[in-house]
Amino acid sequence: MAAASRPVEGRRLPRARRITCDADIRALMKRGKRSGTAHLDVFDSPSPFAYPRVGVVVPRYRHAVVRRNLVKRRIRELLRTEILPALAEHGQAMDVLVRARREAYDASWDDLRAELRTWLERRCWPVSSS
Repeated sequence: MAAASRPVEGRRLPRARRITCDADIRALMKRGKRSGTAHLDVFDSPSPFAYPRVGVVVPRYRHAVVRRNLVKRRIRELLRTEILPALAEHGQAMDVLVRARREAYDASWDDLRAELRTWLERRCWPVSSS
């Protein structure tokens, strides 16, 4: 449990920070709040743990496995380097599941990064109008 409470470090996504179980993924898609972007569907809900966790779903959409894995690696890296540290820094214990839409196969790294940053700001730290 000690490894799960440490900040995300290194080059890999820590096992404790991953949502991989099919039942957890289905439950999160069912109970989580869905937010859509041009290339992604993002589901989030409070985590049953004291730390944030993330998961990635990239459907085939009739693309080769090489393209699918590229999209998956891009999203996973953005979650590891940007979303998890931001959630941990602000004390947000959330489960976040990112599901790639068909359009994600044509998205650039910068497009995906901008969409996830915008989602994070809009969903987790909404700006109140004063």
